[in-house]
Amino acid sequence: MNTANQQDEEIVKDVEAAGDKLAQVHRTIGHVIFGQDEVVKQALITLLSGGHALLIGVPGLAKTRLVETLGTVLGLDDKRAQFTPDLMPADIIGGEVLEEAGDGRRAFRFIQGPVFCQLLMADEINRASPRTQSALLQAMQEKAVSVAGVTHNLPRPFHVLATQNPLEQEGTYPLPEAQLDRFLMQIDVDYPDFESERRMLIATTGAEEDQVRAVMTAEDLMAVQKLVRRLPVGNSVVNAILQLVRAGRPGGDELGGLNDAILWGPGPRASQALMLAVRAQAMLEGRLSPSIDDVIALAAPILRHRMALSFAARADGVTIDDVIARMVQPLG
Repeated sequence: MNTANQQDEEIVKDVEAAGDKLAQVHRTIGHVIFGQDEVVKQALITLLSGGHALLIGVPGLAKTRLVETLGTVLGLDDKRAQFTPDLMPADIIGGEVLEEAGDGRRAFRFIQGPVFCQLLMADEINRASPRTQSALLQAMQEKAVSVAGVTHNLPRPFHVLATQNPLEQEGTYPLPEAQLDRFLMQIDVDYPDFESERRMLIATTGAEEDQVRAVMTAEDLMAVQKLVRRLPVGNSVVNAILQLVRAGRPGGDELGGLNDAILWGPGPRASQALMLAVRAQAMLEGRLSPSIDDVIALAAPILRHRMALSFAARADGVTIDDVIARMVQPLG
């Protein structure tokens, strides 16, 4: 047997083992998170891709509970930062304090902030000022923070799962575009259906609630993340990703004139995010390679926060989801 065949067999074996473990993770989370299967799936895809996710929804939809559960089930060191209007950047990344030794000498010592963890829950991120929101930019992109000219590396893996209230609510600030682009996905969290809410009501108001346990470790997660990048992607899927992302940029004619409604569109980081996400979805579903259907399914959560509409388009009632739906039509 030649080396190429051996490598292919190893990948198949590793993907099957990872798929079984991830299915167990998904089932475990489902014991405490009700009626949000698609949200859980997209959150797992984000972590398997090595990215960050922005969860948007009104209060009370278990966004915070989901992040806490993911940290426990995946065996990650997780911390929570509650974003408020008076929160400062140093409250997130940490800062230096002046200490005096017994001999009278003084020196600065760096005190780590909550960002020094493997899974950071940035709760209600858009209630903090843009200055504080931007404190996460370097951490999310470079997995490190710089304080007083010194770079401090963050633990591996490092993920940010941020929750956000709808912008229409009082006391919220829109996230800067540069930070939005750092989120691999925007996951919209909606109300559960009747039956799911009924199960949740019975399960969470009794004498005891189900408790989750660790199914994976941080090392297991990093191994799966490396495996995701090894999954082969066919040329048809690569071309579909490029066609989709490029169709969402202003100035083109792929959307039959609707491109004029786009103020700014997704950049190359969106293509990279889609490439990783479709692989992760394939692995989560036990498949060895992604398909164009994966591209279509993940188009909205990958692209909706990387695009903006012109004032005229918004005045005409056009939405981002309308544009994305038009963009995926040629692929299906």
